[in-house]
Amino acid sequence: MKKLLLSAVLLLALSVTFTSCREEAEKTGDALENATDAVDNVVETAGDAVENTSEAVGDAVEATSDAVENAVDAAGNAVDATGDAVEATSDAVENAVDAAGDAIKDGANALKDGAKDAVNKVKEGTEKGVDATKGGVKDAANTLKKGAGKL
Repeated sequence: MKKLLLSAVLLLALSVTFTSCREEAEKTGDALENATDAVDNVVETAGDAVENTSEAVGDAVEATSDAVENAVDAAGNAVDATGDAVEATSDAVENAVDAAGDAIKDGANALKDGAKDAVNKVKEGTEKGVDATKGGVKDAANTLKKGAGKL
């Protein structure tokens, strides 16, 4: 009977051990499954973070590229505007020089024409004065002749 009792206790101990192990195995399996899910969630979150970071970097690169392109365009426009301003200034200076030259020529021509007119008027006045003097001298001589002829 002792043997029977010992055998029963041994069987009971074994059954409890197997049951305990089975429960522990189930708990371990559940914990392992939960850990796997947590790792999957962490990997998925990290993947999303990498993807978001990659998109943000891409957007930043694109924005920087656009800013650089706009800056290059603005610099090109400034160079073009400066060139246009230099060309316009050059044209204005050239036109001013031409206008000053023309004004000097016109002034010289007007002075020349005025001097010619003055010389011609003096010549005409002198000729008229000489003619008038000749006429006056002839009249005076004739008057003297008439007066001498009466004496």
